[in-house]
Formats: sequence, structure tokens, C-alpha cells
Amino acid sequence: MLNAKKLTTEETLQTITLKAPYLLFIGSETEPIYAKTAAGLAHWVPEKCMGQLSLPGGTIDLGLPKHDVVSAAKAGAKSLVIGTSAVGGAIPAAWMPTLIQALESGLDIVAGVHTKLNEMPELVAAAKESGASLVDVRVPPKDIPVGTGLKRTGKRLLTVGTDCALGKKYTALAIARAMQERGIDADFRASGQTGIMIAGNGIPIDAVVADFLSGAAELISPNNSADHWDVIEGQGSLFHPGYSSVSTGLLMGSQPDAFVVCTEALRTHIKGWPDFELPSIPAVIDRTIDLGKQVNPDIACVGISVNTSTLPAHERAAYLENLSQLYGLPAIDPIATGADAIIDALLGSE
Repeated sequence: MLNAKKLTTEETLQTITLKAPYLLFIGSETEPIYAKTAAGLAHWVPEKCMGQLSLPGGTIDLGLPKHDVVSAAKAGAKSLVIGTSAVGGAIPAAWMPTLIQALESGLDIVAGVHTKLNEMPELVAAAKESGASLVDVRVPPKDIPVGTGLKRTGKRLLTVGTDCALGKKYTALAIARAMQERGIDADFRASGQTGIMIAGNGIPIDAVVADFLSGAAELISPNNSADHWDVIEGQGSLFHPGYSSVSTGLLMGSQPDAFVVCTEALRTHIKGWPDFELPSIPAVIDRTIDLGKQVNPDIACVGISVNTSTLPAHERAAYLENLSQLYGLPAIDPIATGADAIIDALLGSE
């Protein structure tokens, strides 16, 4: 079972180049939580997103111009990016006419769902006919080694969550960007399909065979200079009944020096698993430290990040201040307030 081959990060990190501008395809989605790929691209790389396309019944609005495939192609779109990811990651049959039309119009199709575009004969045939490309993002590299657990040089921060889809990626991106703006040597490290599309490289950790999860995480944040920070995008939750295995492997392989707990204001239950209550922030901190200290005895929580979009704007400041006072940690909303308070605490603890 052990993999004896030692690979460099350059050989294993998946690097992708997507043709911009993008037409973000949202299908018939009505739940924002399942349109997070489209929302993430629209927020973090808006200059690459020229429009959005929904099918009948879809209600998600990203604030982008609305197009069909033909009008988008005429307006200069180069790629149709599937911007949704429902539980299971399938591509519905109802999407096929739109996807085929996109290929016939010369648009590449980009997807980060578990179903592979290049394994769908209709799409493969249409792409071959038009010369367009099918780009599967959620494909891990081959020959990922088993995790070693050995300490690596450099410093690491991991975002962890009370649940899925509540801000771990946004928090990591905001922290990395704020660090870079301060002149700190830092990189955002992508572990999911949307993060990879934004960063241009990474490993889709939830597509890795379980035995190699921690090894993949080690490759995401390799040895680096002593003052370098890797800010690693978290996945799932250690408390999630469906996805905790991914979260555990990512934690063990990341060996974080610091972590930030991410949650959503007013969310009470695991999204899509109504029988499971959301864990408390202290419970997440305790479990993360209990597991993480196996590979990094100095692991510490340095802040709380809250998606406050469910709160009235005038309640945000008091809500965050209450959390900060309650737990003795800086509490931010990475979009509304920025990440400076957490960076101040992080640098002060060094």
C-alpha cells in the first residue's frame, strides 16, 4: 500500500489554465449554497466573468449580465464554467442540450463536479467536432504518496468549519490577500475545485483516495522559507456526518501552526443533514487541537470567521464583538470587515 516514489510539488499540484472570459452556468439552481463555484468566481475574479446563464426555474442572480450560449459567444465568452455543485456532484441530463450547444458555439466547458466531462460520450463527440475543450478540474494527480506526518519548514494556517459551504475558502483567500498587501510572504493554497479555478493550481482533496488524503495535503503546502505562510483552504467539517474524513485528512497533512474557525451566523444544523445540529465553536476548537496536535503540538486557534450575510447589516458589529468577547479571539467577516484583526493576532503570537 505504501508508495515509495517521492514526488515534487511541481509534479503533483494540478495546474490549470482556463480561457477567459467565463460564462457562469447555474442550471436551475435555487439554493445559493449549491452555486458556490459560480459565486466564488464572480466575487474573486470578476474581471474574468462576463455573464451568467440559468435554465428555467433557476433563481440565483450573481449580478452579472444574463446570456444564452449564442449571445455569450458573440459577446466574446471563451469558456462555459459549470458553477453549481449539488450533493453527489452529478451533471443532470437536462443540462446536455445547453452543454452541447456551448461546445458547438466554440466554448470550452469547465467543470469541478465529480462526474467527468471527458467520460460523457455526447460531450466528447461534440468537443471533437468543434475543437473546443472539456476541462475537468476535480481530478487529482496520479501517484500521490501516503502522508509522512513529518514536520515541514515554513508556517501554515488552515481554515476549519462548523459545516460545509460557509466561508472557509473566502476566509483563506481574504487572509492570504491581506497578508500579501502587508508585504508578508504568503500564498493561498487551494484544496477544492473553486479555489483551484481561482488560484490556477491545487489538489481537489475530496477526489483523492482516502489512504492518500494526508499525503495530498502535504503536497498542497510543501517546505518553504521560515517566514513564509501558506494559507490553506479548508474542506467540510470534522463534525460532518458525510465529509469528516476529508476534513481529517486535510488537517493531518496540513499540520497547521494556526487555524481559524469558520461558521455562519444563525445556521443551526448541518446543511442538508437536518438531524445533526451545528457544533459549537469551542467544540470545533477542541476537536481540531486534539487531532492536530498529533502532527503539530503547537497548533493554536487564532480567530473566528463568520459569514454574517444572514444578519441585518446593523447587527453585524455587535454580533462579532460578542463572539470575540465570549471566546477571547478576534472575530471577523472576511468580506464585510476584512481579515486584519486575525492577522494582527497571528503576528502577535509569533
